[in-house]
Amino acid sequence: MRILLIEDDALVASGIVAGLRLHAMTVDHVTTAKAARTALDTGHFDVVVLDLGLPDEDGMAFLTRLRGAGNSLPVLILTARDAIEHRVAGLQTGADDYLLKPFDLSELVARLHALQRRMVGRSTNLIRHGSLCFDPASRIVTLDGVPVELSRRELALLQALLNHPRRVLTTEQVNDSLYGFEENVESNAISVHIHHLRRKLGPGIVETVRGVGYRLGEAGP
Repeated sequence: MRILLIEDDALVASGIVAGLRLHAMTVDHVTTAKAARTALDTGHFDVVVLDLGLPDEDGMAFLTRLRGAGNSLPVLILTARDAIEHRVAGLQTGADDYLLKPFDLSELVARLHALQRRMVGRSTNLIRHGSLCFDPASRIVTLDGVPVELSRRELALLQALLNHPRRVLTTEQVNDSLYGFEENVESNAISVHIHHLRRKLGPGIVETVRGVGYRLGEAGP
């Protein structure tokens, strides 16, 4: 899952980024509404985490502008504004969830998983694909009931494929699922991660569509 975090408090942001990355999420952090618009124009994201007290534009105005442009990306407001009228206004403006500061990281992670789950049309966290089972929240993967250990990037790649089982993901979309804007990516990085997934979950788990990208295949020994 790739998250766009819009938060101008450096200390809060650093904690969120570190915590979400430990949960196998890819996180890009920006501090202003202007930088957020640029990020959304140039990258593929699964969820936006939005602070309301931004230095260049109120977060509610940013959200209004986002929804007015037809962008339906899930948005979780993360703010210290705890009055009921603020929460109601945020949800009515187009936010999908509203979490107050201070917060527990485990609750934020659970809410992000819930938002993505609803976005892709699942009712539970557990994803089943043939003999493969994957729980994004616990990051546990089993094949024929046997646990399989995957790296953070491999987990992110597997989740991207499982979330869109009938779609061909372009190389750019796969890259965006695994890496943020500021990360240095080796030219063969995606090929290496795909090789490792095939070795651990079966050679057919990732299908290459020449000239287009990749799609989910069958898991197996």
